[in-house]
Amino acid sequence: MSDAATVEKTSDMPPHLLREDKDGVATLTLNRPTQMNVLSREMLDALQSALDDIAAAPSVRVVVLAANGKAFCTGHNLKDMRAHYTLEYQNQLFAACSHVMLSILRLPQPVIAKVQGLATAAGCQLVATCDLAVAAKSASFGTSGINNGLFCSTPGVAVGRNLSRKHAMEMLLTGDFIDPERAEHMGLINHVVADDELDASVEALADKLAAKSAYGLRLGKQGFYRQLEMGITDAYAFAGAEMARNVMDRDAAEGFDAFIEKRAPVWDQSPRDKDED
Repeated sequence: MSDAATVEKTSDMPPHLLREDKDGVATLTLNRPTQMNVLSREMLDALQSALDDIAAAPSVRVVVLAANGKAFCTGHNLKDMRAHYTLEYQNQLFAACSHVMLSILRLPQPVIAKVQGLATAAGCQLVATCDLAVAAKSASFGTSGINNGLFCSTPGVAVGRNLSRKHAMEMLLTGDFIDPERAEHMGLINHVVADDELDASVEALADKLAAKSAYGLRLGKQGFYRQLEMGITDAYAFAGAEMARNVMDRDAAEGFDAFIEKRAPVWDQSPRDKDED
């Protein structure tokens, strides 16, 4: 386990977030099971610190976001929000949460959500923000803030970019929970597996990604999200230039040669200069 896992531990309380690095895969585990892994300011700060550390770590090729306990994440802590009932506090809370979500999108490495139990409100937003998501059959998803008089506007940003408008608005307006099979059908998650297969399924997916060119994954992830915000003509112009740049990278040259020579590629692990990236 890295130092990032224990940096916030200043008392007998366990850290909010655990980190384990193995074979190029960094697993971040939300570690407040008795509090349903809520996104408190402390949890958000721990996540932000870990993401910043991973972004600068070329040895990390894939990130898995997991949680301990019966719930994946139930969003923000309503008791804390009510106890600090000022507009300044609410603005700071949602700004910190949005910063974490944007950091996941901007992270060079692909991020896989490993979901068990309940993922609601900002917890559902967290799942929707990750690049990929695998859920156990015990999982359920919702943007249920409306049931407490609070429309899930920030979760709607991520959910609305995963689902069709009608599906997203159904979740946001009704606050109803959906099972993982429907979540997969709607495009919120990639796969549903039996509870006892969740660990192995996510590990296999993470290992598959870790075996790819790290530069190719980074360039592709960043380019994919950028082109989504463009018009179709600009998107093709941008994507064409990105592919040309990718072709000229040393990993692509190695991949082409490996294909022609019928062998496994050996990716270059050295970091790229900014001019190359």
